[in-house]
This record gives sequence, C-alpha cells and structure tokens, in this order.
Amino acid sequence: MSRDVIARMWEVRARPERFNELLSWVCDTALPGVEVLPQHVASEVFSSTDHRIVVVSRWRMQPVELAAPPAGLVAREPRSWDFTPVDR
Repeated sequence: MSRDVIARMWEVRARPERFNELLSWVCDTALPGVEVLPQHVASEVFSSTDHRIVVVSRWRMQPVELAAPPAGLVAREPRSWDFTPVDR
C-alpha cells in the first residue's frame, strides 16, 4: 500500500432492535455515496455481536466522511480514525 493511501476506520453502535436497518443503511446508502469518488480505493464492512458496525475504507490522500446515519438507528454517534501504512 502506498504511503499516500489512508485507511479510515469508522465505527457506530446500533440500537439493538434497529441493527439490521442500520447495516442496510451503511451498505445501501452511505457506502455507495463515497465509493464513486475518485480518491476512494476500497471499503470493507464488519459487524459484531454487540451491535457495532465498522467500515474500513482506503483512500488516496484525503478520506471523505460517511454521511451521518439516521439518529433513530444509532445508540451512539459514529467515530472515525485515520491510519497510514507502516514500513516494517
């Protein structure tokens, strides 16, 4: 991975009863909105048994924020962190 690539980890916790709706929103609305951008390289979506959804996306240079999820679906606002590759 080039040094110019940034990996962004975005994490949100769903309301337990709205988990499937939030997951669908991430996959069907939020990600398609950024995957068309020229600086987007790739994205992966993960889920956990405690109703968390994590998106790891890779970007050329500056990453773009995912849209804010509908408030009624989340137990806590999303958080994100950026990472760059480490030569080892």
